[in-house]
Amino acid sequence: MKKKKLDSDLVLAFQSGDKSALNQLVKKWHKTFCEKAYWLVKDADVAKDIAQDSWTVIINRIEALNKPESFGSWALRIVCNNAIDWLNKNKRQKKHKEQIKYEQETVAIQKPLDTNSEIKLKLLEAFKQLPKHQQVVVKLFYTESYSLKEISVMLNISVGTAKSRLFHAREKLKQLLKT
Repeated sequence: MKKKKLDSDLVLAFQSGDKSALNQLVKKWHKTFCEKAYWLVKDADVAKDIAQDSWTVIINRIEALNKPESFGSWALRIVCNNAIDWLNKNKRQKKHKEQIKYEQETVAIQKPLDTNSEIKLKLLEAFKQLPKHQQVVVKLFYTESYSLKEISVMLNISVGTAKSRLFHAREKLKQLLKT
């Protein structure tokens, strides 16, 4: 309870023009912000950046804080929101990179490697007839040597789904190659 009282006093002092009150708030809360951000993003350097960015937001908005006693929860919410924004942005970038990698692998697999043997061409044609979600799993499993668990994490699907896609892809390829 005393901590909240002290925070509210510091916020009121800062709102009144006492710049040293902000230094005291930073000393008191910065480590907690870093820990909270780390708990969410699991990267110490990124967590420090998020905490720093959060201080910028806090400083810009602290004048509008109507309940100084709620500084801790208010500021932690800003840290959490910044961390979640970073995670979402990172997730979008990761998906974009995976899409580019997939497109590059598709181009690479479409070119027969050493010879234009009938078997390779037939396999390639059969592979092209698989649904895209099965093609991805086959490529990751056979050409990239990822485990089913790793594939499930990369594609954000269950291990069972990855296993099922691989099984159905094999069955379809067997069926297509018999003809």
